Amino acid sequence: MSATENPSSRASLRGSHKESAVSQPLLQIRDLKVAFSNGKKEREVLHGVDLDVFPGETVAIVGESGSGKSTTAAAVIDLLPGTGKVTSGSILLDGVDLTKASRRDMEAIRGRDIGYVPQDPMSNLNPVWSIGFQVEEAVRANGLASSRRQARQRAIEVLKQAGLADAERRMHQFPHQFSGGMRQRALIGIGLAADPKLLIADEPTSALDVTVQRVILDHLASLTREKGTSVLFITHDLGLAAERADRIVVMNQGEIVEAGPSRVILENPQHPYTQRLVAAAPSLASQRIQAVAERRGVEHLDEVVDAKPVVEVRDLVKEYKIRSGGFRSEPFRAVDGVSFQIPRGKTLALVGESGSGKSTVAKMVLQLEQPTSGAVIVDGADTSGMNRKEVFALRSRMQPVFQDPYGSLDPLRSIGALIAEPLRVHGVGDEKSRRDRVFELLEQVSLPREVAWRYPNELSGGQRQRIAIARALALKPSIVVLDEAVSALDVLVQDQILRLLAELQSELDLTYLFITHDLAVVRVAADLVCVMEQGRVVEQGTVDEIFASPTQEYTRRLLDAIPGADIPLGGRA
Repeated sequence: MSATENPSSRASLRGSHKESAVSQPLLQIRDLKVAFSNGKKEREVLHGVDLDVFPGETVAIVGESGSGKSTTAAAVIDLLPGTGKVTSGSILLDGVDLTKASRRDMEAIRGRDIGYVPQDPMSNLNPVWSIGFQVEEAVRANGLASSRRQARQRAIEVLKQAGLADAERRMHQFPHQFSGGMRQRALIGIGLAADPKLLIADEPTSALDVTVQRVILDHLASLTREKGTSVLFITHDLGLAAERADRIVVMNQGEIVEAGPSRVILENPQHPYTQRLVAAAPSLASQRIQAVAERRGVEHLDEVVDAKPVVEVRDLVKEYKIRSGGFRSEPFRAVDGVSFQIPRGKTLALVGESGSGKSTVAKMVLQLEQPTSGAVIVDGADTSGMNRKEVFALRSRMQPVFQDPYGSLDPLRSIGALIAEPLRVHGVGDEKSRRDRVFELLEQVSLPREVAWRYPNELSGGQRQRIAIARALALKPSIVVLDEAVSALDVLVQDQILRLLAELQSELDLTYLFITHDLAVVRVAADLVCVMEQGRVVEQGTVDEIFASPTQEYTRRLLDAIPGADIPLGGRA
């Protein structure tokens, strides 16, 4: 179904509700087609996109990876990667067709008329240049300063506007010395430095904690509101889009399939693809408390604790030595007296913001870090006193799945070899039995046998995460530690992986330690929740108990930061 056939139709798509106040859109895209060439062949990836953004309006483009949303944004600012090019259509900014603008004209338009905030700040900030130098460079490039002194003063002002109160001191620091939220603020400052008419924000907070995400987006909204800036907001999270945008445009396979006012789209999605996005979004699914509770059979905490635990963490402490200048160092307590239990066949979610200590706990459970004090007990055995042989045996029963499958899979080895590697390392079976086990595992994670002969770069993010799960299951472990295993995935792929994990848990009686910063995911994936703040456990209970009646202000802040949680759902979602 195309946008013209959808009940939301082109009227909503072009923002008819704004037309009474503003006659002309700031950004007007008509019949936009984009193609990438590979030798003599040309592959079209955008198939006639129509889109309007009016002055002062925020429009969100949503869809999974490959839907064309980032390609649309890249076409607007003439930064299509590789061999990409606009093959037909028009992109008008204040009546000027950008598809016909020269390279020099586009360089003047970028930054001055169109600001841009990219997804990954660490990849878009030069690690060998100070933050101040990079902001000053943007200021000079946009003609906002005629001298070095003016450039520095304007850079400090830009960083202060972006929310860095101590901007003058921060100017001398480098990207690795900033937190993720601070780096994103710096990029927002650069994007808004020249007071552009339009700001394109491409997944600007997807890698951030929900609380940091809320702070960043609140600040971005206040800045753009004060300046009257229009925003084209690109995201895969419908809940976030509905909370932040006036209108939503849904893209699938290079086409707009539905568009309209945000609340209308979420409360009454018409297109089957939009309905799937709404149903899969954890931030929206977290509202379906009763349905989830019935599906998972959640117990009260005291009933669960009475069961014999498979994993028990007792008063776990981890201290590091942090250099404080010269040859001096001071202790830093990353984990401070953490205790919890995981019964067999259950999922405990360890949640908290970045720096709360949850991943450090996971490393100690996996024996990748040794605790300063306390104990990790697995199946009744204290792991702290184990020798190398015993730890090696333990790892055959306890396997990890990490956040970035591409970073944890050797790109030079085939998928079959990667899945079989744990079997070879632990001396399990011969070549034939290992090959049969690889095929069995691929079937378990719903991938065809042919994938065994492919390489990681040939697979999508969701497929790579399935391979990471298959690899973790190769030795038939009873415990799986999942460290942010779905946080980097689109909502549809995320939903598939969470369903797969639930099916495997039910089928194989697996016990999960699920590390995440996203309470929306916890709501649909876990039985028990352990909330961490600054190295300590501040609250724990069943999913229903934590969501229904949190006792700590920190937990309430995490719950309040779930995007779109207060939006009523309709349709088939």
